[in-house]
Amino acid sequence: MSQPGATSQPVKAKHQRLILVLIALAALIGAALLAAWALRSQASYFYVPADIASNPPEADRAVRLGGMVEAGSLKTNADGVTIRFVVGDGKARVPVQFKGIVPDLFKEGSGVVAEGKLGRDGTFVANNLLAKHDEKYVPREMAGMSADQARKTVEETR
Repeated sequence: MSQPGATSQPVKAKHQRLILVLIALAALIGAALLAAWALRSQASYFYVPADIASNPPEADRAVRLGGMVEAGSLKTNADGVTIRFVVGDGKARVPVQFKGIVPDLFKEGSGVVAEGKLGRDGTFVANNLLAKHDEKYVPREMAGMSADQARKTVEETR
């Protein structure tokens, strides 16, 4: 029973749609904010040695360091698992320490991306290494061939 003098009118369809759109929009914004908050510690910023020299990240912040492994800098510790090397970009140099299995393509003079944290002493402590190969990749079987020989070999395999 309704009280005397009170009028109950149904909500118009136009207003219902507007309310539903506003609720959906609020839910989307809430989901986006929640996802951004959850991923804030997962973001890994990319630095080159010059960036670390001019504006180093906080000591415990996860970052990526990219550059070239300097020739003559690769040393293996006595434990046989820990390696030390220097990453450079022509402007600055950063010492790196990594404990683990090194990728096959990792060598002096090659590109590397190290994931880890900058230590308080300025050494980058990597927990993962990603080795990069150059654009001049040639399969072992074709390494000594001329361009004509390589073309013939490719044609024969089709």
